[in-house]
Amino acid sequence: MLTRLFSFQKSRRTVCQHAELHVGLLYSQNDGQITCYASCQPTGHTFCLPVRLQRGNASVMTIIAVANSKGGVGKSTTAVHLAAWLHEQGHSVVLADCDSQHSSSEWISEACPGVRTVLMDKPGKILDELPQLGQEADYVVADGPGSQTETSRALLLRSDLAIVPCKASMLEVRALAKATDVLRQAQDIRMGVPKAIIVLSMVGKNYRLTQDMRDAAKALDLNMAKTPLILRQIYADAPGQGAVVWQMGARGRQAAKEVRQLFANLLPEARRSRKPKLTSKKQQRSAA
Repeated sequence: MLTRLFSFQKSRRTVCQHAELHVGLLYSQNDGQITCYASCQPTGHTFCLPVRLQRGNASVMTIIAVANSKGGVGKSTTAVHLAAWLHEQGHSVVLADCDSQHSSSEWISEACPGVRTVLMDKPGKILDELPQLGQEADYVVADGPGSQTETSRALLLRSDLAIVPCKASMLEVRALAKATDVLRQAQDIRMGVPKAIIVLSMVGKNYRLTQDMRDAAKALDLNMAKTPLILRQIYADAPGQGAVVWQMGARGRQAAKEVRQLFANLLPEARRSRKPKLTSKKQQRSAA
């Protein structure tokens, strides 16, 4: 893999995770770009990665990957609703669709036209272009593929936060040990980045989180979000209607409440008191 270049800009700067090693001639800077030499690279790897995008002195979770190599766990549902929620808070948002099926980009284009979409299902494109998207928007939400691929690896090497949807069962939580191999590799290379958190999805209404499940998540060194996503028909209906749950009237009220609570807990710094009205393309056509 080729050594990558990272841009420095006045408003936002990227800091190399091995910055403390940058003395003498360990790096070169040309036209605002920095190239790390071999002596600055992690043992056994041929690239050097940034720790965190920073605005001023404050670190921010700019690039958020929704990732689990196991399919059918609610990745696209989580990614689309997160992108729409961030847009609702008044942020500029890009949804990077890293899955070959491109379902999330089609869904968000109908539900929330104000969210920019980018198709990014090749590892090289993710490594080269995802950081630039993070420079252009307040948040990038990346919907990861449902397989253990180099695309997954590239995505996690470029993300600040990984949200890991997981069905609520001991079998599923235990399966995360295999499904998160790539995540742990990325964290090892990047000294703990991306931060990761499990979101339980498709949870039965009478479900109770057992201590065994908490212990299984703890053994993987993964935190678990307090708010689960309940198994509801409305989540299955939303893509076909080109909407997110809070655009679907009274039947979406409970789902909307839990989704907003989940994201407010995960990203408290993103929450704003004044929110723009969010309308789907379908609602816009009805109003016309």
